[in-house]
Amino acid sequence: MEPIIAVVLALIAYALGSAKIINEGNAALVERLGRKHRTLTPGLNFVVPLVDQVVMEDTTREQILDIKPQNVITKDNIYLEVDAVLFWKIKNIEKSFYEIEDLQESLAQLAKTTLREIIAQNTLEETNISRTEMDQAILEQLNSTTIEWGVQMIRLDIQGITPPESVRKSMEEERAAEIKKRALITEAEAERQAAIKKAEGTMTSIQIIAEGLRSNPETKEILRYLVAQDYINASYRLGESPNAKVVFVDPGKSGELMKEMVAETVNTEGNGKNIEHG
Repeated sequence: MEPIIAVVLALIAYALGSAKIINEGNAALVERLGRKHRTLTPGLNFVVPLVDQVVMEDTTREQILDIKPQNVITKDNIYLEVDAVLFWKIKNIEKSFYEIEDLQESLAQLAKTTLREIIAQNTLEETNISRTEMDQAILEQLNSTTIEWGVQMIRLDIQGITPPESVRKSMEEERAAEIKKRALITEAEAERQAAIKKAEGTMTSIQIIAEGLRSNPETKEILRYLVAQDYINASYRLGESPNAKVVFVDPGKSGELMKEMVAETVNTEGNGKNIEHG
């Protein structure tokens, strides 16, 4: 009876020693007598005790590699401080173990070197404008190497590009000058449009007055009255101003001048209509 119990206990111990549970999202690598044997998948797996050895277990899920701020010089000799985040995952656990000694450190060093190399091919302006294109170029260059390590680079996000203080100040001044320039252009355009509207309104007013004078000659006396009234009001306002200067103008001559201008307008429009009728 005792030998049977011993055998049962030995079998139980063997089963417990050979059973290996791999969690979902992980994979494990088994060596048999020091040589690569097989990969364990998620779930319950069995190995041979004392013969098989689990030498590596790692996640196959997406991982994050934080690239610390790096000093980089651009194509136009501007020193920048650049930091980024790299997303990657293991695609082949055997390669990630056998093809590279320290995967995490190797990925970090490769990412830093590639980041500096790509940015060095661009100017400061190109670096700020074409960041998406740079991210893609860095990913492609990284994947051309990491594919041999069984690793896929998924996404690179450049989090910050920090130029020196002097360069930042120059960029801010340039942006401020550009904003001021656009404001001046907008203001000049508004003044031009206002001047055009005012000129159109003046021309319309003259045409209305000329039409009224042509159809009813008696309105000339009304016009003289309005001119005289405007002259008196202007003289009154000029006298009230602390910086006013006395200017002597002959009202009679100013009225004659206005009458001549209106008459000229009337004659011009009349001639135009006669030409049309002719």
